Amino acid sequence: MNCSSSLKNAFLSAKKVTVLTGAGISAESGVPTFRGEGGLWRNFRAEDLATPDAFEKDPKLVWEWYDWRRQVIKPLKPNRGHEVIARFEDRFSDFTLITQNIDGLHKKAGNEKMIELHGNIWKVRCLKEGKVEDNLEAPLSLIPPYCTCGSLLRPHIVWFGESLPYDTIQQAYRASEECDIMIVVGTSAVVQPAASLPIIARQHDAYVIEINTEETPLSGIANESLIGKAGDILPEIERLL
Repeated sequence: MNCSSSLKNAFLSAKKVTVLTGAGISAESGVPTFRGEGGLWRNFRAEDLATPDAFEKDPKLVWEWYDWRRQVIKPLKPNRGHEVIARFEDRFSDFTLITQNIDGLHKKAGNEKMIELHGNIWKVRCLKEGKVEDNLEAPLSLIPPYCTCGSLLRPHIVWFGESLPYDTIQQAYRASEECDIMIVVGTSAVVQPAASLPIIARQHDAYVIEINTEETPLSGIANESLIGKAGDILPEIERLL
């Protein structure tokens, strides 16, 4: 991959870096989409189970699905793209990672300054107290799981029909408005509100770099649109620094 001189100069002068990631980077580690025909589980679609109504109707069924997903994800490892993004956090003093992914692979790679737009499959939330805790058990010993207060726990995931937490999206907007560089990795650029974040960054004069295996609606807006795998392209960019 040949990096342009503009891209090199943008990195050399950058003080605030924001990275936005989507399902594409996780797919390189083997994470299935869990959507569409390939993601069917017991003839249920994700859209049938990842809803508040489904959980209220049958929490055991929903938790069985999430338990299966957790078991699929548990042995998977971060790829080279994840690893470079984790090192970017160490390299740039003002760094923010915004991810649409819930699989926890960025944390495994070492990222801490992270906004998880859609939650995290390895966190649970008490329906009564609202407290959020890590739960790395896979398979779960009890389905559905319960809080120590006796109330039911739910996956700490933003489901279909739910809004993103206000504080979370405001943090993402702020990181997009204030960054000098935004790197957009493996996202289709069509799911809102994440799809608007690179546009916001561009409007605030950030240098926007898209990395994807195919063109997206963002490709014509980005300063650089690099076609290929994150695990190949991000190490090339890192070598510039």
